[in-house]
Parts: sequence; structure tokens; C-alpha cells
Amino acid sequence: MTRLTIPPNLARAANRPGDGPNRSWLDGLPAAVVQLEELWAVTCAEPYSPGGETAWVAPAKGRAGQDLVVKFAWRHPESAHEADGLRAWAGRGAVQLHAVQELAGGTGLLLERCLPGELLSGRPESEQDAVITSLLPRLWLEPEPLTPIRPLMEMCQAWTDQFQRKLEERPWALDSGLAREAAVLFVSLAATARRSALLCTDLHGGNVLSAQREPWLVVDPKPYCGDPTYDPLQHMLNCGRRLQADPADFARRMADLLGLEADRLRLWVFARCVLESLDRPALAAVARRVAP
Repeated sequence: MTRLTIPPNLARAANRPGDGPNRSWLDGLPAAVVQLEELWAVTCAEPYSPGGETAWVAPAKGRAGQDLVVKFAWRHPESAHEADGLRAWAGRGAVQLHAVQELAGGTGLLLERCLPGELLSGRPESEQDAVITSLLPRLWLEPEPLTPIRPLMEMCQAWTDQFQRKLEERPWALDSGLAREAAVLFVSLAATARRSALLCTDLHGGNVLSAQREPWLVVDPKPYCGDPTYDPLQHMLNCGRRLQADPADFARRMADLLGLEADRLRLWVFARCVLESLDRPALAAVARRVAP
């Protein structure tokens, strides 16, 4: 491959200041893709577009004509254990992992390709609810004693620290009492779960694709181990209109479909919405409607 196409979302992320893939990672990307093609005896086609912000992902063909996907990801904390999660799920509700390779600039994954590959996000939200809530319980495996996957508490503490740093820069942006309560609750919910399971943490309609082996398969998980009640949150946040219209009812619906405690899910919704409200101000009103 002499000239590598860079999807627009990845190019934009690499040129944006802050945490993310940088220009040097992007400059090394063509050589990394060639290395993975040679290692796995595959040929990559044009990458998916507009693509994501942390990885170059393209359909590929194996020597025997197998339909595969090559993903080369910049190393970032939330996706550090993607391969470990996919290995644990072994194709049950998620794409199969065929190989993983650590390179100097990032992590390469050779994955099952979902065909026809329709995004679940294109379906009505009621159907998305049904698919998401059928997939999540299958992913909630009991963590192995020596699992390398980090606890949810670690992510929640990191997000809370980041939220507090942002709030110090913009103290006028949010009621201090609301911010304090949410920050404490976001960490304490992770610490007080009665059950720990392998979590996806980023499951929403854009990360579920139609397939032939199973009707729908999860892609791009960000695995942690912790409270299963956390896991519906990203889907709910992506259904913004419903979340804003009646967040308590939405929480009850998702809890009922998943067999979870509605009150606990509502607390997770409150805390997460406050933490994200500095970047998405409309979520502050959602948080106030479900505040404890």
C-alpha cells in the first residue's frame, strides 16, 4: 500500500490539541498497516469512512478470501483491554478476535467482518433498546480472578478528576452543590456494586452491526469490570431526545428490560449527566430531573 487513505474523523482528531492520536502516530500509520498486512497475509481495502477518532479500521481479505477487518489503534486508556474483552466473549454477542499484534505505535487487531454490517443506530430506538438489552446480559461475564481488565472504579475516578479540573477552569458553569454530589456519587456507585461483571461501557447503536453469524454483533468495546447497572448509560445518552423528555421513565424501561434496579440506574444517569454537562449543557437539566 503506497498511499494510505486517512478517514476524516481520524485526521481531524490527529490535528486537534489534547489527548488523542498525534501527527507522528499518523505519519507512522502507513508502515504499520503494511506490517500488519504482511504478518497476517491480508490485503486491506479503503478504510471505513468517516471512521472513528482513535483507530484506522478497514475491511480486508485473507489469502483464502475470508472477509476480515484490520484495526490499528492509537493507545488510549479506555480501549486498553479491547482485545482481552473480545477474547473473553469469544464471539458470543461480539465480533471474533482472530489475532492481536502490539507494534511500536499502537495495537493491531484482526477481526471478524460483520456482513451486511448495518448500523443498529439506523433502526428505531425501540428496536435499539431491544437489541442492546439482549446483548448486554450475554456480555456480563463473571470476571476471572486473574483478569487483566481494570475495575470500573478506575475509570470513574479518572473521569471525576478530569471533571473537577474542568470545573476549576469554569466554576460558573455548574451549581457547586450539584457538581459535588455527582462527583462523589459517580465514584461511590462504582465502589458499592453488589455484583461485578465484564462490561462493554461504550455500547450504543453505532457500535452494533448486523451480521450473518448472529443477527447483531458488538464492535469497539471499552472493557472494564464492575457494576452492570453502568452499562446501559451510553445507549441512553445517545437517545438524547428520550433522555431529555423523561429520564426517570427511560431509566425504568431499561432497568426492567435488563432486570436491574431502576433506582440505581437513575443515580448513574444523574451522576454521568452532571459530569458530561460541562461539554453538553443540556444534560444538566436531565440531571436535575433525576437528582437524588
